[in-house]
Amino acid sequence: MNDPANLMQATLSRRSFLQSGFLTLGGLGLADLLRLRAEAASNSGSTPDTSVILIWLQGGPSHMETYDMKPEAPVEYRGEFNPIHTNVPGMDLCEYLPLHAKVADRFTLIRSISHGFANHAGGAGRFLSGRDPLRPLERTSQFPTIGPIVSRMRDHVNIGIPNYIGNQPNVYGGGSAYLGESALPFVVGSDPNAKNYRVPNITLDDKLKDRLDDRVTLLASFDNMRRDLDQNGSLQSIDKFNSRALDMLTSDKSRDAFDITQESEATRDKYGRHKWGQRALLARRLVEAGSSFVTMQMQNPGVKGCAGNWDIHAVNGHLYDDLRGRLPIFDRAVSALIEDIYERGLDDKVMVIVSGEFGRTPRINPQKGTRSKVMQPGRDHWPGAMSVLVSGGGMQMGQVIGSTTANGAYAKDNKLDPNDLLSTVYRYLGIDQNHEFLDHSGRPMPILPSGKPIVELS
Repeated sequence: MNDPANLMQATLSRRSFLQSGFLTLGGLGLADLLRLRAEAASNSGSTPDTSVILIWLQGGPSHMETYDMKPEAPVEYRGEFNPIHTNVPGMDLCEYLPLHAKVADRFTLIRSISHGFANHAGGAGRFLSGRDPLRPLERTSQFPTIGPIVSRMRDHVNIGIPNYIGNQPNVYGGGSAYLGESALPFVVGSDPNAKNYRVPNITLDDKLKDRLDDRVTLLASFDNMRRDLDQNGSLQSIDKFNSRALDMLTSDKSRDAFDITQESEATRDKYGRHKWGQRALLARRLVEAGSSFVTMQMQNPGVKGCAGNWDIHAVNGHLYDDLRGRLPIFDRAVSALIEDIYERGLDDKVMVIVSGEFGRTPRINPQKGTRSKVMQPGRDHWPGAMSVLVSGGGMQMGQVIGSTTANGAYAKDNKLDPNDLLSTVYRYLGIDQNHEFLDHSGRPMPILPSGKPIVELS
């Protein structure tokens, strides 16, 4: 017979586990592990039934070759690609985004966001935390980024944004800072496009390995725990939220959300039979099943000749050859996700954001490629102008917000800050951006030091 004291200790230990990590799925950050939302998660009252999918383009995509083309600029600025019309008059896009063009009325482009940090870690930290980094070259943010903040404010279940550089569990430049290590994830690496894909394999982050041994131990422990708790009636001793989270972990619903084979062949084909497409489809399944924040990194498209991320300096690759391989995959995955969300009636419940940490230099900078050994075109880091796509969220779609100068160098009209976008997202998720956390020195720090929701999206 189980000793009640030992059972309670096991219960508390496992409850601590639920508060210690989140899943990332081969580029997908699974916020709160498909839990049922708590009835009152934030200080501001009840939590709205809303979710966010953040598609993170690490490395910084070129706005000049995607969402903000400048065909009238001199050739050393405008580049090789041509614009095409969309179903929204006046919103032209790159010729390699024809599927975007068909659903342009279901997204809005923001062309006038900028900041001042031109390295990857600093740029990501600035964009995702809303604060100037203290040490811009440090790979981990000195301030909490959006994932850990959403976790604390909505349900107190840990979330974050994955990173595959150096096996770190954050975006390069992301992190939980003074919200603590409990916001760090355990990482699940897997490809939903693989034939044998089911529930992804689970490996724990180094800082969490002492809590659970491996995938088999994890699944067995939750199955055993559920049986023990049901037999002993101890579920009543766990607070309401963790009871619900545990139920989601051990239910068929959460397992089914990972089973991408439940989707029709036509739907899977629509997203594209590649990592990016199937991960985008999985992101939709996860928010539909109850996750409130999913981060999907679009790195390494798996196309020969393409760089790992979007950091296409000339030394890293031929800008246009890379994008000719990368953009069609990106186009299919993002446009299918947008269309699917609207067709399934999720456009009020789900907001999709597509962005990287900054844009690219307006002037093309040819250099000799490290691998090619020949001169080739590329663009360098540029935080003075960038484009962000927003879809759904019950907001005003089919518009362009702001503009850049004639050569694409700087924001010109309706200049916006990353904090304005963050403020919009926090409001959508029912989070008070003025809520304060204590930093390591005990100083109260508001979630955002500045920023207002973008009026045009309201």
